Amino acid sequence: MSRPEILFPLFAEIETLPGVGPKAARAFEALGVTRPKDLLYLLPHSGVDRALRPSVRDVRPPATLTVEVEIGQHVPPRRKGGPYRVHVRDAKVEFLIVYFHARAEALARLLPTGQRRLVSGKVELFDGVAQMVHPDHVLRVEEAAEIPAYEPVYPLSAGLSQRVVAKAVAAALTRIPDVGEWIDPGLRAREGWPGWAEALAAAHGPADAAGLAFTHPARQRLAYDELFAHQLTLAIARSTLRKSKGLATEGDGSLRNKVLQSLPYQPTGAQVRAVREIAADMAQPLRMNRLLQGDVGSGKTLVAFLALLIAVEAGGQGVMMAPTEILARQHFEGLAPLARAAGVRLELLTGRDRGAERAMKLEDLAAGRIPILVGTHAVFQKDVEFKDLRLAVVDEQHRFGVAQRMELGAKGAAVDVLVMTATPIPRSLALATHGDMDVSVLDEKPAGRKPIRTAMVSAARLDEVVEHLRKAVAEGRQAYWVCPLVEESEVVDYASAEERFRSLRAALGDRVGLVHGQMPPAEKDAAMARFLAGETSVLVATTVIEVGVNVPNATIMVIEQAESFGLAQLHQLRGRVGRGEGASTCLLLYQPPLNETGRRRLTTIRDTEDGFRIAEEDLAMRGAGDLIGTAQSGLPRFRVADLERQAGLMQLAQSDARKLLLDDPGLSGSRGKAARVLLWLMDQDRALRLMSVG
Repeated sequence: MSRPEILFPLFAEIETLPGVGPKAARAFEALGVTRPKDLLYLLPHSGVDRALRPSVRDVRPPATLTVEVEIGQHVPPRRKGGPYRVHVRDAKVEFLIVYFHARAEALARLLPTGQRRLVSGKVELFDGVAQMVHPDHVLRVEEAAEIPAYEPVYPLSAGLSQRVVAKAVAAALTRIPDVGEWIDPGLRAREGWPGWAEALAAAHGPADAAGLAFTHPARQRLAYDELFAHQLTLAIARSTLRKSKGLATEGDGSLRNKVLQSLPYQPTGAQVRAVREIAADMAQPLRMNRLLQGDVGSGKTLVAFLALLIAVEAGGQGVMMAPTEILARQHFEGLAPLARAAGVRLELLTGRDRGAERAMKLEDLAAGRIPILVGTHAVFQKDVEFKDLRLAVVDEQHRFGVAQRMELGAKGAAVDVLVMTATPIPRSLALATHGDMDVSVLDEKPAGRKPIRTAMVSAARLDEVVEHLRKAVAEGRQAYWVCPLVEESEVVDYASAEERFRSLRAALGDRVGLVHGQMPPAEKDAAMARFLAGETSVLVATTVIEVGVNVPNATIMVIEQAESFGLAQLHQLRGRVGRGEGASTCLLLYQPPLNETGRRRLTTIRDTEDGFRIAEEDLAMRGAGDLIGTAQSGLPRFRVADLERQAGLMQLAQSDARKLLLDDPGLSGSRGKAARVLLWLMDQDRALRLMSVG
């Protein structure tokens, strides 16, 4: 399976373009451009109006001006390095063209006295006289067509000029082949999008500022191409996974009913819906690949456990994996009462299990005597064998990529996969990162969850906060106190956990504990265990407690220097309280004065508990890459598409890509063949390899 021949000119070395030597090639590489096809997607970010004007009098300096002039007297500089002035006259007035460090003979050739020239550059007033310093263009009158009326401005790196980039782009545009149309004709007509080649020409040759906007049809079309290629790749990954035979797993509901009858509350409509979607997937002879997305406290654990029971009802086994031992242990403790209600054996397997105890667990697992296993990555090890694994639930705080999700499925013959995430992801990002999965969303809070009172408190009132804490501790309540850094740093004046621990110990006595990421794991676990058991009342911590810790008696969360945390982090941290019967409070301690971003962030958290609204606001404030940490998110880097502003396009691209694969699974029709070319163009050809394997 090799690259189509018609694309060869676009995949040639960048140095095959006119004006690009080894030095320019290195400069282009800094912009991520190594082949002519990369230049097609290096779009201008702004433009300069170079429309021809009769006179300097038609603009208000400083401004860019293109005007025809008659060249008058040359006045060389009086001293070395001084200005070289050329008097010129347009249709109405005389002004100066000025050069520094220029050679007189070169200027005499460029601007010969008595002749007419077209000049374009920035005009400024100096001592009341208009002057143009180092014009961008000087052309003969008959060469006027060489200056576009609106000149695109490209991103540059050291060693590149606008002229070199524009020349290289123009040459790359001449290499565009006739590739057929990969966009659905009805969709293209409805949106009024141009063809691919026309869109590229328009994006590189905007007629005015409107041509640079992301809403311009040409730019929309090119953004859609990128999103469509990405979604097609995910759709291929999804259909390859689903084609790999699954097992139809259908339960009779007997175990699930026992659990539901034991609950002191009714599941939410969202929980019921999610279980129904999962059950329908598991009943198919295709492999399930589903994301369960729910905000803090939306009841994901119950949904996951009911899904695991479907596997057990059908005579199989289920496994739930968590990223850390603390979380695995917590899932185990949280599920234990549900397992007892169902009358099902539940076991925990972590890296701590050794010797005879581990051997016995593994033997029981292989014999099918352990229907449900909870564990860390230890459940992935070679010697861990199941008798009949039907469902793997992954608690996805560490964000599995597409590749790892595929690996996970290889553990059982045809394991269904359910990935849980507690980070509400805006719809557009969920599609970008989990587009290969079907998504169930828990968008309701279970009845009885009390709202958390959130307040912004200036650091100047620290003593009041400590006093408030003293009273709460005396009443038997527990609190978290979160700090941004572990040790004092001279660079940043952030309160450190060590320092705060010492000061709170002095104020509140030895009922204050400490946990941070630099402690040895055993110490960290012990500190958490003491807090969970109620032996310590206040836990001073860094963000290590952001994920998953469940202490129902903790009702106060103090976040110090809250303005230095991201919105999603603040939301996750606040979610650590409000898990029990007592009314809960979250105090956002900030260092005044707050800048605009800090204020917007803290007021958003104060005013809403809706994780999805918070996530959308976070996306608007920080951008996609920051929001989910581009390095580990598997988030694609788009050159034209903008995830923040074009979420709707991403949704369109997903349904279009899935429909194309449904209608033409081998991508062998005319649109399918064009789509294959698009995948090559967008460096997504690994999806084609997946197809050939699938």
